[in-house]
Amino acid sequence: MRKVLKIAGVLTFGTFLGTPFLGLEKAAAAETKPAAVETEDFLRVPMPGGFRVENSELDGPVFADARGMTLYYWPQSTMRNGITGDPKNQSMCTDKVTTHTAGLMSPYPPGLELPELEKRLSCAAVWPPALASDDAKPVGAFTIVTRTDGRKQWAYNEHVLYTSIVDKVPGDVMAATTRQSGGDGPAAREVATVPPAIPPGFYVTSTALGRQLVTAKNFSVYASAKDGPEKSNCDAACARTWVPVIAPVSARPQGEWSIFERTAGVRQWAFRKAPLYTNALDSDIRSLQGSDVPGWTNVYTRKAPSPPKEFTMQDTETGVVLADAKGKSIYVYNCADDSADQMACDHVAAPQVYRLAICGGGKVERCLRDWPYVVAAADAKSTSRTWSVIEIDPQTGHLAKPGQPGALRVWAYQDAPVYTYAGDKAPGDIYGNGNGEFGGSRNGFKAFFLRDDYFNNAG
Repeated sequence: MRKVLKIAGVLTFGTFLGTPFLGLEKAAAAETKPAAVETEDFLRVPMPGGFRVENSELDGPVFADARGMTLYYWPQSTMRNGITGDPKNQSMCTDKVTTHTAGLMSPYPPGLELPELEKRLSCAAVWPPALASDDAKPVGAFTIVTRTDGRKQWAYNEHVLYTSIVDKVPGDVMAATTRQSGGDGPAAREVATVPPAIPPGFYVTSTALGRQLVTAKNFSVYASAKDGPEKSNCDAACARTWVPVIAPVSARPQGEWSIFERTAGVRQWAFRKAPLYTNALDSDIRSLQGSDVPGWTNVYTRKAPSPPKEFTMQDTETGVVLADAKGKSIYVYNCADDSADQMACDHVAAPQVYRLAICGGGKVERCLRDWPYVVAAADAKSTSRTWSVIEIDPQTGHLAKPGQPGALRVWAYQDAPVYTYAGDKAPGDIYGNGNGEFGGSRNGFKAFFLRDDYFNNAG
């Protein structure tokens, strides 16, 4: 018997922290054009001349170059058979085109020729370095390193910085994902996010539902619909389960954060005037279980963009997944080739040989049968940059040419097509989850979890 889990309060039609909003099942239908990107407060830190802050839809405020292109870094990671990524204050991303596998993960053994070498770009061509002028000076946490070719490159907190050729407009974060890939995933690039304007003791983490507010120890923060503005109605018995987040004597209000006196001499934090709590019954970090209690919700500094209006949510054995109009679970495809530069291969412009190997043993027809694209309705419109409609050539897996016969209009998440699985027969089935190498983390498919109470697949 399938365990039924309730989705967090943020996904229902109602009120969030005192502000009415439309949830997943309503918001997309109400919008006819891309919505303005929500903003959240951030710390104003010193930046190099020309750098700026852009508001991204999934990762909040991010550092960007003079063109508004998001900045990324490549943290060093120990793989099964070696180390990849950038050491501190050093760039391993060069102009040399990588031609052979590295033997870090798979396929084995190392030394096999990579596919489509005639089209393959160098690491520095895919990830252009954020170059500094010869007379540039360090600014705050931004420092300067010298590349092997003698050029100067900006670094932030000792991580050298890059932009990505897949980002097209300011605020894009198409080259990274908030979704967890697992311990066996590739050494992914990460977004250079701007420090959020939050008091000590709190942290903001990007999830499938939005920018979730947690404590410094990563436990969820909640708000109650029964409370008033800067007034707690959670009595002593209530507070044994719903533990008030106490503000220390040295704490001061800032921005959207305020402090009120809960009882004589006891000060409690409030965010956007809503008193804050943790849940003593939470068994894991970043939990959504407290929001199953009527009247209680997780707290988000901003919500994630709404999925397409025809999509649904379905309960599974481990959590809640995004599904199509018929209730079939939706999957995302993860891929990074086994090269020293860890190039992503899940973009429509990348070689499709990896995906075809997993979804159909190299056969296009089997892939289209077993892992069909999620086709968009004729009148489908995107309501965000995160979700878009793209035209795919089903025979190649690449973008179709304008007016190409047989092209499919499909839904894409961060410019990557999404799929269903033919082996799923009923709403809530996720038999395709983890299909591929290393549970789908290295090269394969994972269900689009909105909530996963067991394996943290939702971010």
